[in-house]
Amino acid sequence: MLLGDLFAVSSALFWSFSVILMRIAGYQIPPIPLTFFKNCIAIICLVSVMLVLGESFFIDLSRADYLRLTFSAVIGICFADPMIAAALNRLGASLQALADCAYSPAITCIGFLMFGERLTNWELIGGFLVVSGVFVGATMTAEIKSSKDLMVGILLAASAHIIMAFSILMVRDIYRDSSIFWVSSYRYLIAIIVMILWAYIKHPHNVKEKLFLGFYRPDTWKMMIPMSVFGSFLAATTWMAGFKYLEAGRAAIYNQLSTVFIILLAYFLLKEQFTWRKAIGVILALIGAYIVASQ
Repeated sequence: MLLGDLFAVSSALFWSFSVILMRIAGYQIPPIPLTFFKNCIAIICLVSVMLVLGESFFIDLSRADYLRLTFSAVIGICFADPMIAAALNRLGASLQALADCAYSPAITCIGFLMFGERLTNWELIGGFLVVSGVFVGATMTAEIKSSKDLMVGILLAASAHIIMAFSILMVRDIYRDSSIFWVSSYRYLIAIIVMILWAYIKHPHNVKEKLFLGFYRPDTWKMMIPMSVFGSFLAATTWMAGFKYLEAGRAAIYNQLSTVFIILLAYFLLKEQFTWRKAIGVILALIGAYIVASQ
């Protein structure tokens, strides 16, 4: 497998573990303070890596590039990340995987519109099998409390992944020429600043509850810290690295494997039901990923 392929698959695996931990942490921490906590942990990890590698904390970019990175951070982290956590609370891990299917087609379409990228016929077949496997495998779960939660949860998850797809591809030229760790650190820094400003403007008398709750709940850190390391640090870094070295559509197909991993982990760790439909979905998705990897 090429380096980009390895990064993209690794991102799917790291993200899957993060989603499972996020599901557990979400029982006690609401989406916005949960997102803020993992952003802070992620930037600590990224800055530590930059210090070890001796990377510069200042990069010469144009004002337009900084504006693009800032906008990317606001929509991709401040908006999309809490939407994913909110969807997970409503749907549970397995069914959220169904809504995540919007991610791969969104990446492929945006990659075509923005960069004119095209997949080969075999890559399209492999991608179709991956997405088909996800649709077949993700079934209704007992965690859903109402039909409203089902509709809102799927809408939140699908919309969040489309927003994430656009936010990361709109700055791909920047992180292809610059350090991934620096770009990630800048985006998280912007997200943290924006979320703090939002909290003090909208909830000036309840900032602790609305934003800093995760830091005041050390009993949740055993879930929240590894969730942040796996998701906002490892998954996000390898996710960006996959797009740095691969075409958008090809990287997205590998990323979509996270749905398969989530279904399996939800069964083993969360004791969610594993049906024959889910088993067939896993097999289809793995065959599709193999076809893509073999090209």
